[in-house]
Amino acid sequence: MTTTRLQLVAHAPTRALRLATFGGGNVDLDEGGRRAALALANQVPAGRGESCCLSSPAEAALQTATAWGLRPAIEPAIADCDYGDWTGRSLDEVAAANPGGLRRWLTDPDAAPHGGESLTALVDRVGHWLHAQAVRSARITAVTHAAVIRAALVNILRAPPAAFWLLDVAPLSVLHLRAGNRGWRVHLEPPGPINAVRR
Repeated sequence: MTTTRLQLVAHAPTRALRLATFGGGNVDLDEGGRRAALALANQVPAGRGESCCLSSPAEAALQTATAWGLRPAIEPAIADCDYGDWTGRSLDEVAAANPGGLRRWLTDPDAAPHGGESLTALVDRVGHWLHAQAVRSARITAVTHAAVIRAALVNILRAPPAAFWLLDVAPLSVLHLRAGNRGWRVHLEPPGPINAVRR
């Protein structure tokens, strides 16, 4: 039986991401981000054989995929978390302007003090998308956001939404997954050039 193999890739760095800006992937890659993406161009197997490539609608995700010579299909379900009024603002700015709201967001997965998407809603959205991909019997590369990859891991590990904060995902990190009879499994790759790129 053919199984679905999915690799989730966090988009390359942006200046906004380096400044801890909410929605930091909704801007163009900077020069450092472009160089980092190009360094992986020969290591990402999407686009070969029966593979397909998907991308978040965000510019940074699309530009990461196109840096590899791919033409991704846009997949809204793997868009970054909707940060509402906080989009484009730095963590420090939000902490100064709305410390109570930030504290609620960091401690209550159901809270959405910015008027956007709660962590619970993000985890649910990503979980529904993962369920739909599991029956495709395909090889898929999806260029997305760190928050989406964290939400995917919360789903696969059947962890509570609060576990989201225990997971760190660096730019250009790759999460390898395989779908089988018992659902998704995390597949750890052996060390190789893709893991040697400095983030």
